[in-house]
Amino acid sequence: MLPTTSRGRSSSSTSRTNPMFIQYLRRIIKWQQMDIEYTFWQMLHLCTSPKVVYQHTKYHKQTKNQWARDDPAFVVICSLLLAVATMAYCAAYDHSAAHAVFVVISVLLFHFLFIGMLLATFCWFLTNSYLREEAPNSHVVEQRVEWMYAFDVHCNSFFPMFVMLYVIHYFLSPILVAHGFIPVLLSNLLFMVAISYYHYLNFLGYDVLPFLERTTFFLYPISVVIVLSPILILSGFNPSRYFMNMYFSQRVWI
Repeated sequence: MLPTTSRGRSSSSTSRTNPMFIQYLRRIIKWQQMDIEYTFWQMLHLCTSPKVVYQHTKYHKQTKNQWARDDPAFVVICSLLLAVATMAYCAAYDHSAAHAVFVVISVLLFHFLFIGMLLATFCWFLTNSYLREEAPNSHVVEQRVEWMYAFDVHCNSFFPMFVMLYVIHYFLSPILVAHGFIPVLLSNLLFMVAISYYHYLNFLGYDVLPFLERTTFFLYPISVVIVLSPILILSGFNPSRYFMNMYFSQRVWI
């Protein structure tokens, strides 16, 4: 009887997830059904007080019985802002319209969506396989991290990094790509803060789930970043120049 019950639960969970994902995709093209105001509220608080956002995630679980968002507004708005920021870089540093289109598409599809899906899949597998608490008895309903929630956590963590590495970096780029020790120092510090904050928000996203343990694992990459940053600074490596050279062939800052 026990194996039969377990399979029934799994099948039921899958049947609920698939319609939810299909409905999520359908709402992407229905702007009027998106909660734009709440999305901007989340974006603001992810940069200032992210714990408040994840407190609301608990309320969402209580009312909707799922951790993941059912509103694609965050992904849509984040994609639009990323496209606008990338076009600003292309307008400033690129002289080819065709190459500018390629840069915008590659940043959206590769930097944000593809890498985000890979990271979400890795965290989803890691949390469900190694970080879940053991159920105290067989009568407790098994809880698992939803893949869509793992992707939500990535999107939440990505937005403040976007603000630092795409928006603030854009206005500081004339200084950051210059020669000398100060540009190297400032560029490394900006990347260090952005990447560290990304992993901190990743930690908050999984720490809020009551059925996970040892979520401090998600803070470990921060120590690696802090150790590597002085080494990169002393070696003269400038991440701003590196990534700008990667995307823009004109290299007007050389």
